[in-house]
Amino acid sequence: MDWQDVAFKFIGGLGIFLFGIKYMSDGLQKSAGDKMRGLLEKYTSNPFLGVLFGIVVTILIQSSTGTTVMAIGLINAGLMTLRQAIGVIMGANIGTTMTAFIVGIKIESYALPIIGLGAILLFFIGRQKVKYAGQVVFGFGMLFLGLSTMGSGLKPLSKLPEFSDFIVDMSQYPILGLIAGTIFTVIIQSSTAAIGILQTLADEGMISFRHSLPVLFGDNLGTTITAVLASIGASVAARRAALVHVVFNVLGVIIFMFALPLVYNFIMWIGADVNVRLQIAYAHGFFNIANTIIFFPLIPFLAWIVTKLVSGKSEDLEFAPKFLDNRLLATPSMAMGQAQHEILRMGKFAREALEDAANYFFRKDVKLANKALQKEQLVNELERKITDYMVQIHQNGLPESESERATGLMHTVNDIERISDHAENIVELTQFCTENKVDISEDAEQELKQMLELADQTVGKAIYALEHHDREVAKEVMDCEAELDRMEKDYRAAHINRLNQNLCSGNSGAIFLDIISNLERVGDHSKNIAEYVLKMD
Repeated sequence: MDWQDVAFKFIGGLGIFLFGIKYMSDGLQKSAGDKMRGLLEKYTSNPFLGVLFGIVVTILIQSSTGTTVMAIGLINAGLMTLRQAIGVIMGANIGTTMTAFIVGIKIESYALPIIGLGAILLFFIGRQKVKYAGQVVFGFGMLFLGLSTMGSGLKPLSKLPEFSDFIVDMSQYPILGLIAGTIFTVIIQSSTAAIGILQTLADEGMISFRHSLPVLFGDNLGTTITAVLASIGASVAARRAALVHVVFNVLGVIIFMFALPLVYNFIMWIGADVNVRLQIAYAHGFFNIANTIIFFPLIPFLAWIVTKLVSGKSEDLEFAPKFLDNRLLATPSMAMGQAQHEILRMGKFAREALEDAANYFFRKDVKLANKALQKEQLVNELERKITDYMVQIHQNGLPESESERATGLMHTVNDIERISDHAENIVELTQFCTENKVDISEDAEQELKQMLELADQTVGKAIYALEHHDREVAKEVMDCEAELDRMEKDYRAAHINRLNQNLCSGNSGAIFLDIISNLERVGDHSKNIAEYVLKMD
């Protein structure tokens, strides 16, 4: 047996297959636009909707892992609850079975013409949407070319006694197939690819459909590792969502392993006349659909289990506005008062984002970075909701004096959002320092500490002045802003002097100057808020 030929064809075919899946997935995502995350956020108000949208999004992006990781990201950002995410994860497991059905259609002989058609759409037609379609078609063809290449490489293994013995052992001990499927999926980080390889092995007659079932269940078990990796360093709720994915699949595999003969008989009953690839696709679909039906009523129980297993207090933020009530729009003056309450809440989170960013710079604790970024996203969300609400207030008619006040508040909303943006910039600059091992000198660090503390005080005073209409505090903000300007100018000159004396590296110098520039801008936006307070009597 030519082992080099076997290895090269298998590795190359696997690479082509994975590339095909990824390229097709990217094309589908581009074709569908960047609305996937927004759809998940908006239309998962209950677990049933979560299941439906998990299915739809996974079919569109061709990646259950992508959908699951997206859900974990939304939880980490506070845009989705744990129970909503459980429904999405269940739906993602169902949606991913579409690829197995695609692979079940034996069209390898047409792979090259399909690739050719995709290339024509990609390179010879100028419209962007057609290019995305070409990417999908090209990836589709590459998927089947990879399967064909892997199949020709694996075929000689069927004559190998060791391989035959392993298949015999699997028939006696299904747990071996389960372990093999789990390990292989963990290694290649794609249950879709693992199931595609299993379908190819079965199609080449190297493994029977009956013996492929434990391997298939192992593939579904192995895919949970990616969600676990995505949750590392995330919030408590996000780690619980990743664990739900594990618990859901583990319990499902246990049930189906005990019911192995029944599963086999059922699939043979509904798919006796189709090829073995489609039989495996049927089994894959049956496993995930039945598993969802079994555990859907138990979503509260699953949430309870993972809450017990992952200890800690969930510090999820409530992204929905607390004070904006559409029923008050008929009374614009009352609606304005509610909008101002929401603006103050937004300002509180912007200041906290800045505090978390500052603490992250000095302590390098990733949790602080996540908190700052989460609050920055919350501020962005509140800005959109408050702005929409203020526009509706204007449309309902306001007296001239109130109209001027509303315009000022809308500018204030923008200033608060920009403060949180500068907090995000500081987090990103700190991340750059950590990843590239950039050291800040003691003098520079002390200067940053002083300026960060003053910037925090300035924002705090601005929000206080806005809340209490305190003109004296607003004047203090003006003084603080002037001091921040002076600090930025003096510290910039001092740092350039340190650079000239080789006391700091070029990278650390750039980071330092970027941070003090961001802090100076924080002062400017705080000054804008204070000026609004001073103008409004």
